[in-house]
Amino acid sequence: MLDFRQSLINSTLRKVLKRLHYPLEVMLTCVRWYVAYPLSLRHIEEMMQERGVFVDHVTVHRWAIKVLPVLAAVFRRRKRPVGRSWRMDETYIKVSGQWKYLYRAVDRAGDAVDFLLTAKRDLAAARRFLERAINLHDVPEKITIDKSGANTAAIERVKADACVDILMRQNKYLNNIVEQDHRAIKRITRPMLGFKSFWSARIIIAGIETMHMIRKGQLGCPEGQTMSAAQQFYSLAA
Repeated sequence: MLDFRQSLINSTLRKVLKRLHYPLEVMLTCVRWYVAYPLSLRHIEEMMQERGVFVDHVTVHRWAIKVLPVLAAVFRRRKRPVGRSWRMDETYIKVSGQWKYLYRAVDRAGDAVDFLLTAKRDLAAARRFLERAINLHDVPEKITIDKSGANTAAIERVKADACVDILMRQNKYLNNIVEQDHRAIKRITRPMLGFKSFWSARIIIAGIETMHMIRKGQLGCPEGQTMSAAQQFYSLAA
């Protein structure tokens, strides 16, 4: 793991972690475990106790809520470009006992383009996701979707308003790659047994997606430097 004992360079992280009652290494390890593996907060509490560190599961959740938005923002600035052929789809996430919608897209190689948790599955939500993805990666050449009317309308509106040419394909089988990619996210969220609030769900899912993209090699690293997925995650804090 990177050495944070000398200085914490990320000034934003300094502000959200004003008083460090635990070493930063411990906090980042707990947060990474939570978004990298199918573990509950109580699992992490028990695992840390086995290592001689006594931290309450509620504290781990508090760390995640504070740290993950900072790390996710740093990742977006350092994210590698993706291909220009996208597969767009949405999946379900339970929040406060109700199903919400996680819009996601991957390119032809399976690299994640972007994601967005929304309360509804409609034209406005699909368009908001698409515009967010385009702002991050520019306009794609083609987008493959299923037969969702909302997604179709969103792409047509973006094409008309921005005066851009995007080839839209409706093919369920070509979209299998993004549907398979949903499973990696659902595998991590399943032990969490649903989120208590939409706000916290967005933060935790952003952390899960960030770790998922790091594992797929989507974080831009210095030339010639080899780091494990864990080291890359920790590097976002520096």
